[in-house]
Amino acid sequence: MTRVKRGNVSRKRHKKTLKIVKGFRGASSILFRTANQRKMRALSSSYTNRRKKKRDFRSIWITRIHAAVRNNGMSYSEFVNSLKKSSLNLNRKILAQFSLCDPESFLQLVNFTKKQATLV
Repeated sequence: MTRVKRGNVSRKRHKKTLKIVKGFRGASSILFRTANQRKMRALSSSYTNRRKKKRDFRSIWITRIHAAVRNNGMSYSEFVNSLKKSSLNLNRKILAQFSLCDPESFLQLVNFTKKQATLV
């Protein structure tokens, strides 16, 4: 059997990993073994955090809506319930944006849902 030399392959693999971890601190950007471990951890964290970002944004939107509705004399749960009863299909992202950018119109929306909740 012939001898297989893997120097070029290993060097290319090492350089590829070190290029990915270029901005990391300390030995994580210099030594291959630690760089490889940090790279694997960073890639797995980025995968999970892409999913977590959606949860975080939803909670931010709910907090913003809750604060805006609280200022207008209603609780968040009552507001969402009255929205559903009045069959207004506005998602939380739009409601949060609405409460920040146009508070007067948001107040009208809250008052409208209050009236609808008392009628139903």
